[in-house]
Amino acid sequence: MKNCLFILFLIYSIKGIAQSLPDSLPQRDSATVKKDSLLALTLVKDSISRDSVINENLRREEEQSFFKRIDTAVYSSHSFYKFSKPLKLVASNREWQGKEGFFYSIVALLLFFAFSKNAFSRYLDDLFRTFFRTTLKQRQTRDQLMNAPLPSLFFNILYTLSAALFITLLFQHFNLGRQFSFIILFSYSIGGLLAIYAIKFVTLKLCGWLLGISEATNTYIFIVFTTNKVIGIVLLPFIIGMAFMEQQVYEIVFTLSLCLLGVLFVYRFYLSYISVQKQVNINFFHFLIYLAAFEIAPLLLINKLLLVFFS
Repeated sequence: MKNCLFILFLIYSIKGIAQSLPDSLPQRDSATVKKDSLLALTLVKDSISRDSVINENLRREEEQSFFKRIDTAVYSSHSFYKFSKPLKLVASNREWQGKEGFFYSIVALLLFFAFSKNAFSRYLDDLFRTFFRTTLKQRQTRDQLMNAPLPSLFFNILYTLSAALFITLLFQHFNLGRQFSFIILFSYSIGGLLAIYAIKFVTLKLCGWLLGISEATNTYIFIVFTTNKVIGIVLLPFIIGMAFMEQQVYEIVFTLSLCLLGVLFVYRFYLSYISVQKQVNINFFHFLIYLAAFEIAPLLLINKLLLVFFS
């Protein structure tokens, strides 16, 4: 009996000791395991990227060293010149945006003006005398100018190039057409001027023929193109100033150019009115309506189109 009690006591003692012992190891939850795995993966990626950068730098250094050894072998063993310690410098490509287009265009324009002036100096003198009305024989001088098609063509070309270059500088001043190069803007300006004056010339000729006032329309066309020739010459110094002068002087030149253009256009309207009135009985109010419909309104429309297209 004693032995049986002793055995039972021993069994219960062993069972209590086993229950009192702690569990084997705490189990880690899945979130912690996932975080640790992500951290380990990030460390592996950083290590790989760091190793790739180091390998890339080592590869570049090996290439430079290889080319340097080649240069050393070539320059040190040449029969005409030898360098004991040659040094190779690698220059990076740089993009330079200067004013070469403006410079060469202005030089070509000045050369064209010099050729036209020397070839047709008498025509140029008659042109200014007729425009500013300093001679009593203005009708005779005007007939001489109208009967000289070749000098007229040259100075019309001068006006087209000069005005197109001035318009390109205006685009640059108002930050329009930045997405286009200088050549494209200059070409657009030339094309626009040719289209405007071609339409104007054909419209005036057609109106003069339909209304029976061809002499008056011819006089008006002559005054318009005479003014254009004078403007083409007067704009040359302002174009040079706007292209290459500093900001403070540029603002002065820009303002003076606009004021001078305004004065010349007003003077052209005055000459047109007093010249046409001698041939056609026209009221000043009707002349103002013509200016608003055929001179001012198209300019406002063109300005609107330019803002939409080039902005």
